[in-house]
Amino acid sequence: MSSDRRPLAVTLAPPLFWLLLFFLVPLAVVWAYSFGRNAGLTEIEISGTFANYARTLEPLYLGIFLKSAGVAGLTTLICLVAGFPVALAITFASDRAKTWLLLLVMLPFWTNLLIRTYALIAVLRDEGYVNFTLEWIWARLGSIWTLPPFVPLELLHNNAAVIFGLVYVHLPFMVLPLYSALDRLDRSLIEASLDLGAGQLRTMLRVVVPLALPGIISGIVITFIPALGAYLTPDLLGGPDSQMIANVIERQFKRANDWPFGAALSFILMYLTLIMIAVQAMTEKRKAR
Repeated sequence: MSSDRRPLAVTLAPPLFWLLLFFLVPLAVVWAYSFGRNAGLTEIEISGTFANYARTLEPLYLGIFLKSAGVAGLTTLICLVAGFPVALAITFASDRAKTWLLLLVMLPFWTNLLIRTYALIAVLRDEGYVNFTLEWIWARLGSIWTLPPFVPLELLHNNAAVIFGLVYVHLPFMVLPLYSALDRLDRSLIEASLDLGAGQLRTMLRVVVPLALPGIISGIVITFIPALGAYLTPDLLGGPDSQMIANVIERQFKRANDWPFGAALSFILMYLTLIMIAVQAMTEKRKAR
């Protein structure tokens, strides 16, 4: 390979051409639009202006950015708290059970996100399975005690539904990196900690968590970034006050027909993503030293 690089070039040429033509070029066009302005109904003049980026700092859009970051952060925290025990259970399961548990974690990826979201709507709506079950229990209790009529819980079209939906969608993104890190642990360290008198909780906090920190950081990044840019879940499960930044971007490209501002908002998200990835890489490099 070092003497003749032609086979490598022939192998890499098609995917690199595909990446350049269908990813980098469209991305560069949208990036150029972020420095332009509307010159008509269908024309965009690229003038090199930073007005679109300055507009993203207006209180309205800055508030939506902060709210989106807060929702994504809460989603990531819930996924971490819920996913760590799951990843730990998979790690210490038998080989046969581990295969089935990993299959169950990855099973949602086999179904389209839109279908999964509509399935969640069927569960949470006023006539859904949750309210149907609660109404059935309420009716049985009503046969024993005198109770007022059952009022369905409003489980949809609010911020709680958006966070629940985001956790439902992104939990596998947290479990898999955590499992990958926990599965590489030297279990003799855990046994030594327990033998030396440390309890299970202290062993978990002082031994397991520090050793699994690279997987925790990877899980946080992999979960937070898609949750921050989520569009479908808040659009279908949220209400008027549950819109996130991706929904604002969609409106700029479609309803408002303001492509330059929508492009600026999109690249603000991309800049934040690159910053998070760079911080993660620097953290891992520092730990490697």
